[in-house]
Amino acid sequence: MTNRFATPPVDVLRAREKLVLDHFHDEVRQNWDDVLATFPHPHYEIIPTLTVHDGDAEVRRYYHDTRVAFPDQDHEIIALRHSADAVIVEFWLRGTHLGPLGGIPATGSRHRTRMTAYFVFDEDENLVAERIYFDTLSMLRQLVGGVNLRDPRNWPLGIRALRGLLAMSSDPHRSLIDIPSWDGTAG
Repeated sequence: MTNRFATPPVDVLRAREKLVLDHFHDEVRQNWDDVLATFPHPHYEIIPTLTVHDGDAEVRRYYHDTRVAFPDQDHEIIALRHSADAVIVEFWLRGTHLGPLGGIPATGSRHRTRMTAYFVFDEDENLVAERIYFDTLSMLRQLVGGVNLRDPRNWPLGIRALRGLLAMSSDPHRSLIDIPSWDGTAG
């Protein structure tokens, strides 16, 4: 385990930062081969939904599904920070909801959601995980907020959106709830 008090040398921090910025750039370009090449084994943890996408096929499916929902998705980086074992990026995620997001039908609404991603590195400086945090309610409010729910003709869409949201809230992935305590002892 990485010593949480030891900051790596500047050249290591620069190399990590370059890899993360290349990763972001390739995501916007939807160049999935280059994005996935930043990992020896792709691994995404989406904390708000407690889901994990592990391995090339699962991560590609995640990218496919999110780009069907938001084909124009892009990022606006707010801040980038370094820790002993991670690069932490605060950013705005933007996109137009033109396809289904899980079970939530397309609303045509734009969203701009503030997010934080932890790009976690192992002792050999391999990227081992991207762990993403964001407020799902602020995103949902923006997606459904553009739909006039006072008009009864839009109620079926509102009901489908609610059902879709509930369907996305399934049982949490075990690896996200069975974790050791912060000091490495049993949780």
